[in-house]
Amino acid sequence: MSRFRLVAATLSVFAVGFAAGQWFDGSEAQAQGRGKVFELRTYTSPEGKLNDLVARFRNDTLRIFEKHGMENVGYWLPVDAPASSNTLIYVLAHDSRDAATKSWAAFREDPEWKAVAERTQANGPIVSKVDSVFLEATDFSPLK
Repeated sequence: MSRFRLVAATLSVFAVGFAAGQWFDGSEAQAQGRGKVFELRTYTSPEGKLNDLVARFRNDTLRIFEKHGMENVGYWLPVDAPASSNTLIYVLAHDSRDAATKSWAAFREDPEWKAVAERTQANGPIVSKVDSVFLEATDFSPLK
């Protein structure tokens, strides 16, 4: 893993924990999040396509994720180059790994998603690489 990706992943996980601490008090986070798994995803776009990727998420993808049981936790754009020109990082929450597998399968088969993907890639691909890491909250994490 490149140094940048390691730093980006670490910062993303920190940001998720911080944001969760802002959104929930401890008891609510424990009650709502028990047993959840988190998925840290990093998308790299071809040169000049990051704005198209961000627009697709903003306008369509988040809503379709929710439709299939995926919880949008947070989305980030790196500040420093070179990743600032081609990288989107986000975290989803799932009830379990099995639930994640089923949600992703349903998402990929969704006719609305297929139409969005086709429309948003009419001028070429907007994603060149996807990295996915599943995470479990520690026993001391504010978000579980």
